[in-house]
Amino acid sequence: MADFAKIKAIAFDLDGTLIDSVPDLAAATQATLAELNLSTCTEQQVRNWVGNGARVLMLRALHHAYTASEILSPSFAESTSVSEDALDVAMPVFMKHYQLHLQKHSQLYVGVLETLNTLKVSGYPLAIVTNKPYRFTVPLLTAFEIDKLFSLVLGGDSLDKMKPDPLPLTHILNEWQLEPEQLLMVGDSKNDIFAAKAAGVSSIGLTYGYNYGEDIGLSGPTAVCEQFNQILALLPSVNTNG
Repeated sequence: MADFAKIKAIAFDLDGTLIDSVPDLAAATQATLAELNLSTCTEQQVRNWVGNGARVLMLRALHHAYTASEILSPSFAESTSVSEDALDVAMPVFMKHYQLHLQKHSQLYVGVLETLNTLKVSGYPLAIVTNKPYRFTVPLLTAFEIDKLFSLVLGGDSLDKMKPDPLPLTHILNEWQLEPEQLLMVGDSKNDIFAAKAAGVSSIGLTYGYNYGEDIGLSGPTAVCEQFNQILALLPSVNTNG
């Protein structure tokens, strides 16, 4: 069993970890493609596209739409060939639609609220480290009434780099004056695990979220949990009576 005896603080991913936000992300993506007169996509496809921030989500959606519609520019070869101009046009449209769909169908995963409250009562400082734009992150946390549980919230645009870069986690280490062995990263994506490894911190990979259809265990997290509340059994000094 993984040894988390030195853990003093915990950072959580958001989408696919605390909240199933894909239904609303899919609705916003579909509305964006429709407004741009492009072929639509399914919710399941969006589940495999999320995790690297809004701009990469739209890049993947445009790639899909161009391919489905056979609208290929002479230079179009792969997803990275979607032009910056096309993304610049699509992004404000997506942002508009996601603002309208932000919390229509999204929901907390089972056990999240109770587990976060237990961790907070047990004295663990909690942080959010997400690739979602900050402007959408705080309203979503507030809508589910979990915003006050977090002492620090980092969106994908809060710093110069986002996961899988270690910068968000090293930022927390510096802000909270922690050693790497004292911070735990919890997430559902290989981006979370790779960021944790690069920062030298432990990680828990969750099997139920969004990971491009890949087994999270293949990314090598320190531990793997199938349910969110299983985190509690791995941590020392958790007050389950709080």
